Amino acid sequence: MSCGKPHETDCREVLAEVYFYLDLECAEERRTLIRRHLDECGPCLREYGLEQEVKALVARCCGNETAPEQLRERLRVRLTELVVFETSESRELAD
Repeated sequence: MSCGKPHETDCREVLAEVYFYLDLECAEERRTLIRRHLDECGPCLREYGLEQEVKALVARCCGNETAPEQLRERLRVRLTELVVFETSESRELAD
């Protein structure tokens, strides 16, 4: 996904890292770049809002359980693949 406007940090990059941002699993410098992007990019902010709601729903349903690290890593990889695939597919349709 891309809003079509130039940003310091590309929309695809931000959305690929939104879970790391939500989980506070990225460096403070990266969090600042992502936050700045979300502040100026309405489409990404809306996407972030949806992701945040899904995460809150899962947290409420699962309590304080923590997934094993292997599962978390597999999910991160799969989510990144999906974001890359969707953005590639969107670009192909646009061309």
